[in-house]
Amino acid sequence: MPPTNGDAPDRMDGDHRRNPRRRGEELKNAILAAALDELAEVGYAGLTMERVAVRARTGKAALYRRWPSRAELVVDACTVHHLSDADMPDTGALRTDVIAALRQLCLRLATSHGDILRGLLTEAMRDPELAQLVRERVHTAGPGQIQSVLLRAVARGEIEPWIPASRRATVAVDLLRNHYLLHGAPIPEGVITEIVDDVYLPLLLAPRGALPNTGPGQAANGTSGDS
Repeated sequence: MPPTNGDAPDRMDGDHRRNPRRRGEELKNAILAAALDELAEVGYAGLTMERVAVRARTGKAALYRRWPSRAELVVDACTVHHLSDADMPDTGALRTDVIAALRQLCLRLATSHGDILRGLLTEAMRDPELAQLVRERVHTAGPGQIQSVLLRAVARGEIEPWIPASRRATVAVDLLRNHYLLHGAPIPEGVITEIVDDVYLPLLLAPRGALPNTGPGQAANGTSGDS
C-alpha cells in the first residue's frame, strides 16, 4: 500500500531520477550551492557527499566525477560562491582604497559566508588535505582586492612596483582575518583604521629590506618578510 502524506519521510526526496535531467554548468552550480548550504547547516565535519547529493537532487556519482573528495568539493564551493574576491571602487588614494577593501571584507565576514570561512579554516588545522587545498586555491580573506588596490597605488606612484608581489601585500588582510577568527563579527571600525594607519601603510612605505620601527616584537623578529 503506498504511504500517505503522513507516512512520508520528513526529508528531501533523494531519488534524483524524479527530477529534470541537468548537465554541465547547471548541475555543477546546483552541487556547489548545495555544498555551501550544507556547510552553513552542519559544518565541514558533518558534511558528506551523500548529504550534498540529496540536497542537490542528484546522485553521488555526479559529485565524484568532478570532485574525488569532500575537501575538493568544499574548496571549489567556497572559491566559486563569493568567498573569494570582488572588484573595488577606485577612491583615488591608497589609504582610502585599503580602508574600503577592508570594510567590504568585514561586511562579508558578518554574513553566513563568514561563519563558513571560520569553520573551514578551523577544520583545515585538523585535516592536512583540506589545509593544502585551502592554501593553494582559496582566497580566505580578500587578497585579490588588495592586489588591485596595490596595483593602482603603483600606477599612481604611491608605492614601489615590487610591493604587490611581496609578503607585505597581504598583511592588512591577514591581520583582519586573524581578528575575525579570534573575536568574530562585527569588526569595529577602529580595528580597520588601526591596522591601516599603525601597521599596513608604514609597512608598505618602508624601503625594501627594512621595516618601520613597530615595537619590541619587530626587533625580535628581525626579518622583513619580503619575497
